[in-house]
Amino acid sequence: MISNQPPYPHVHQISISDGGVPKLPVLEAKLTKQGLDGDRQRNLKFHGGPNRAVCLYSLELIERLQDEGHPIDPGSTGENLTFSGLEWDLVKPGVRLTIGPDIQLEVTSYTTPCSHNGRWFCDEDFSRISQKLNPGWSRVYAKVVQGGIVRPGDEVTIQL
Repeated sequence: MISNQPPYPHVHQISISDGGVPKLPVLEAKLTKQGLDGDRQRNLKFHGGPNRAVCLYSLELIERLQDEGHPIDPGSTGENLTFSGLEWDLVKPGVRLTIGPDIQLEVTSYTTPCSHNGRWFCDEDFSRISQKLNPGWSRVYAKVVQGGIVRPGDEVTIQL
């Protein structure tokens, strides 16, 4: 089988919305300390702000959830950047990520799933991606240390 995916950890999809989920794919986006240009959060009490500027998730976890029968896709649960090939177990609060030549992110927290994500899970069990109930399956929030333009295919590295 021939794959068009880069052989290194990379950005699989960039997703934005005018508020709410799902977030939809874009070909590139400017990433600033406030998040992705063109992206908006519906409830700023729980989402957004400098320490929750971007939501990150793993394509491999999404695919495993799909294998379990969940109707989830990249961007469904509100993540802005879906990564492929990244060792997700290493992505935890305090870890820094480099995207492409310029962008630097710092993971600040695990995200708490909410009922708006229910439709992407069998029996609307959105707790399937809860760090407290299912460690290792959560999305994460990150702050932008250094922004720039992000595109699918950009290499992602973990700074341990």
